[in-house]
Amino acid sequence: MHQLLLLRHAKSSWDDPAVADRDRPLNRRGERAAAAIGRAMAELGLIPGLILASPAKRTMQTLAALAPFPAKVRIETPEPLYLADASRLLAILKELAESEAGVLVIGHNPGLHELAVTLIGKSQRTSDAERLTQHFPTAALAEFAIAGRWRALGPGAGRLVRFLLPRDLPEMAA
Repeated sequence: MHQLLLLRHAKSSWDDPAVADRDRPLNRRGERAAAAIGRAMAELGLIPGLILASPAKRTMQTLAALAPFPAKVRIETPEPLYLADASRLLAILKELAESEAGVLVIGHNPGLHELAVTLIGKSQRTSDAERLTQHFPTAALAEFAIAGRWRALGPGAGRLVRFLLPRDLPEMAA
């Protein structure tokens, strides 16, 4: 059984229109949300062995807000993750070694949302699955249990364990 965590980067700033998309930083709300999700992940014991993060500034800052991670956690920032669509994300995941038990992907919409909906398939009808199907907001975290092999990943191959939004956390309600 594999664990796949999909995390959309936290809310970024649009204050300076001259800043390239790739270089947009998090805004204050995004920093708070990323830190809150990081604390929730730690409390839930969601510590992946491998983190794949888009090299965009907002994803790197989201990753930094999740820290600290144990020294054994490997972090990679492959260029193809930047604004990757669902098919590209799926291709990247299918290339993972079967020894990778837990993987966190920090990326962008719409690709991350489309991948999550693909993994759920049509058979899951939980409240979390319904929420995820509708929207994958910034700093939201989807946890999937993957029963098969990474290379067999495809439609309906993931069981959604939880879908956590920053607004679900007490510290973000204030």
